[in-house]
Amino acid sequence: MLRRTKILATLGPATDKPGVLEGLFEAGLDVVRLNFSHGSAEDHIARAEAVRALSRKTGRRVGILADLQGPKIRIARFKDTKVNLIEGQDFALDINFDPLAGDNTQVGITYEPLALEVRPGSRLLLDDGRIVLDVVDVVDMRVNCTVAVGGDLSNNKGINLLGGGLSAAALTDKDKEDIITVAKIKCDYVAVSFPRCAEDLNEARRLLEAQGCYAGIVSKVERAEAIVEPVMDEIILASDAVMVARGDLGVEIGDANLPAVQKKLIQRTRELNRVAITATQMMESMIDNPIPTRAEVFDVANAVYDGTDVIMLSAETASGKHPIKAVEAMHRICVEAEKQPIVRESDHRINIQFDRDDEAIAMSAMYMANHTKIKGIVALTESGSTPLWMSRISSAIPIFAFSGVEETLGKATLLRGVFPIYFKLEETQDHAEVNRSIVKELRKWNIAKDGDKFIITKGDLTGVKGGTNALKVIVVGQGLTP
Repeated sequence: MLRRTKILATLGPATDKPGVLEGLFEAGLDVVRLNFSHGSAEDHIARAEAVRALSRKTGRRVGILADLQGPKIRIARFKDTKVNLIEGQDFALDINFDPLAGDNTQVGITYEPLALEVRPGSRLLLDDGRIVLDVVDVVDMRVNCTVAVGGDLSNNKGINLLGGGLSAAALTDKDKEDIITVAKIKCDYVAVSFPRCAEDLNEARRLLEAQGCYAGIVSKVERAEAIVEPVMDEIILASDAVMVARGDLGVEIGDANLPAVQKKLIQRTRELNRVAITATQMMESMIDNPIPTRAEVFDVANAVYDGTDVIMLSAETASGKHPIKAVEAMHRICVEAEKQPIVRESDHRINIQFDRDDEAIAMSAMYMANHTKIKGIVALTESGSTPLWMSRISSAIPIFAFSGVEETLGKATLLRGVFPIYFKLEETQDHAEVNRSIVKELRKWNIAKDGDKFIITKGDLTGVKGGTNALKVIVVGQGLTP
């Protein structure tokens, strides 16, 4: 059984070891993540080149996603590396304090506007919410607090404001420099951290296009203000994909609110014909252990039931002890989850009138595939729109995106149930020749055998985006006519 849910795995020191990347390919990863919060430009370029080389060797197109660091609102450093804070004690965050001399009573901060954006009663969450501070007052850019939840606090930990509201720009100077590297790599997707509004994503797209890069934009939903209407829909529509980044988002809105928000984001993202990614701590125990916890198994399966296109591994593969086993475990869980009827049923856009013929063709193909005995769908595509629309329909039928456009193949790597295959059409080929070439390619990959029935969608004009205007049913081994 082909797995439909895509696996996105972060590269890092653990995957640089000999044989590990090859093992990840064999285990079934679909897209790699280059985390620009760590490593140098040279590191990312070398990893991307290794992925592309393996893709060429194996013939399997694996996508590349660059994840920009974004604004990091952090405390500075302690003179003794860390301190222990006790509930009820006073503690201050001070932009004017020595950034290397923090102690048990105060520490410097890297984000100057903090003192202007909090007020008495504001709640600050440090180190992913492990430390909680209640603001008492602000005096001369010094934020005086009371410790509500104590514990150990070490250097450079992040700061969140409960409920959101910090104004740090989504794209930092570092991000703008990193976009130059992203363009050199020719990444398939670029993730923007902490977007506040659609314009943050539009700016990223403009900067990329100025470098000649037309990568898909992934919005990492991490701020409380990003899930409020109408901002949420605006962010989704300005994106090609949406990542439910459960770390910072959970800190800002509270862990108890996170499951409902995850389900809403996935549902709304798919309704608006965008890609949904679920991330953060999905297999965290596998950083050290060779098998996941039962809770992690349920978490991954539930994301599949929710309809997510992609599930993501972070430190599990980047720095964990068992990166290959983590991908293998995700694969097993997805395959079993996808056997359930809930994953194969859909009423997406069933009561909608389509404005475009190519979208109507895509929806017609999925309806037919789900109600007849079809082995698979082949979508000949220039832009990738047809397989995207098809992938919004829950189904057990695999969709094969045949394209000669590398950018389109890269975009398809994140689409649930879509398998990108390089296929170059010649303008002189007639329809019968095209059909025979398609069957030959399917046979090459052991996808088709005699008697298998496939749906083909394509356009009359080769090389024209948005030109899909035909749906044809073929039976492998029988005469293929125009």
